[in-house]
Parts: sequence; C-alpha cells; structure tokens
Amino acid sequence: MAKVICPGEVLIDFISLENGKKLVDVEKFQKKAGGAPANVATALVKLGASAEFVGAVGKDSFGKFLIETLEHYKVGTSHVIEDPNLGTTIAYVSIDEDGERDFEFMRGADGNISPEQINFEAFNDCKIVHLGSATALLGAQLYEVYQAFIDFATKNDKFISFDPNYRDALYHDKQALFVKHCKEVIKHVDLIKVSEEEGQIITGEENHEKMIAALHALGAKIVTLTLGKEGSLVSIEKTYKVESMPVKMIDSTGAGDAFIGALLSQIANLEQPKSILTDEAMLVDFTKNANKVGALTTTKLGALDSIPSWDEITA
Repeated sequence: MAKVICPGEVLIDFISLENGKKLVDVEKFQKKAGGAPANVATALVKLGASAEFVGAVGKDSFGKFLIETLEHYKVGTSHVIEDPNLGTTIAYVSIDEDGERDFEFMRGADGNISPEQINFEAFNDCKIVHLGSATALLGAQLYEVYQAFIDFATKNDKFISFDPNYRDALYHDKQALFVKHCKEVIKHVDLIKVSEEEGQIITGEENHEKMIAALHALGAKIVTLTLGKEGSLVSIEKTYKVESMPVKMIDSTGAGDAFIGALLSQIANLEQPKSILTDEAMLVDFTKNANKVGALTTTKLGALDSIPSWDEITA
C-alpha cells in the first residue's frame, strides 16, 4: 500500500503562455495536469515515497488524460472515480511578470465524491494522510471525505498533514467558511503548511511569531510557514528560519505542493513518522531539502513536470 494518501482534486490547468496579461486578454494556453493533492502525490513519488491519489474526474477526455498522467508518474489511481454526469474540473491560470499566478475555476466532478465510495480499509498500511485540497474546504461531499479521512487517521494513529491551499477565486466571498473549516481540521493535525496569506487569514495575525503561536494553539504540532524566495519558518516548540536557494522564477504553480511533497517524502520514509515531532534538528534538515525542491519547481512551466528528483537537487 502507498505510504501517503492524498484525497482531493486533480484538474486541468490551462496555463497562460502570455505572461503579464489578464485572463480576459490571453489567447494562448498550455494544458497541464494539476490540482494540489495530485501535485503533492506526484512530488512524493518523484522523491522516493509511494502515494495514492483519491478523488473524482469526469468520464471524459480530460479525466482520462489526468488518470494517465498520474499513472505515468506512478501515483496510485485505483481510488479515482470517473463521473459520467459531470465534466473534469478546469482551472485557468494567468502568470504575471514575476511568475506569480492568478486563477479562475470551472468546478466539475472533483467535489462529487462521498465517504461511502471509499474503501478506507485499503489504506490501513499507509503512514500519512495529507489533506491538501483547494476545494474541499468549500464544504459539501468533499469536505465530508476530509472528515472521514481525519476519523480514519486518528483512529489508526496515522500522521496527518494539512495544507489549506487558499485560492481567492474560490473563497473571496467565503472566507469565514474557509477559516471555520480550517480550524476544524487544524485541531487534528500533526503538521500544517501555510503561506503568509493563509496564516494571516486563519489566525488574524500579521506577525510571523504570533501567527505560528496561534496555529499551535489551534492544535497543529508542527507549523511550516513558507515565505517564497525568503525560505520558510518551521516550528515545533522553537521556531527556526530556513533559507531557500536563489533561482530565476518562471512559474510558481505547484511550488508549495512540491515543498510539502518533499517534506512528507522524508517523513514517510521514517520508520515512525511521528518521531519527527520530537526531533527538531531532523525537521530543520528536512525543511532545507524541501525549500530546494520548492525553489527548483518554479524554474519550469507547470506543476507536475517541474518537480525535480533528488538527483537534480543534489547535482
């Protein structure tokens, strides 16, 4: 069985090939596989840990493409549902001159999956459940799947990782719901990874130390706060600043997913993943490696193709 289970969305990213233009003005796009949980699962496999994706796609050409792409990267797909009634979810992605992204979503089948469709016993031998969906916190059935995975992981003493993956295009008028659901999840997690924006939205704090303290108070045992080119902060009891590496950023799509995938790949290869909760030196070392993976991911276009291997990182 896969070491890490990644429930959530896999989708088509149509990425603008005309940097600096708003989506309304873009004429040329490139099709790529995306979706945060799928990105993380791919990063995990590329970096030496087995992973299973759990989610739904449309029974259409895009859905077939996504399943084939995951299988190409050796991500487990036996728990991917093909929905005959809804199309595969699509995201349109524009990129500004600095490589930062903006999204517009066409929701489809990704949210149409229920706990009753999932055989949780198949995951008894996994080590980690990673909750990294950008759409699950909107509620409905996919959030019920989240809750079911939390129940499963808690009862079976699995390591739980959480990345809220805030997207303004999804939550700009639903921030209160986003915060409510985040807080419900955080009280169960061993590790949370947030950006500065996500940390501020969830906690109401702008100061990094206060933000991290608030996330610990909500229940997170490990807090990782990513700071882009400035690296990251990581905290169990003490907080450590971990530098990144300088790169020329082309596209930041999937960088955060590559970071958490790299961090979890190292944790998954421990005999007991929860041993990281008491080993600050190891956590800092793992975070240094994850920073490198996240940085190198930004030097290519698209989320999955751009994730480096350990050989590329150490070259």
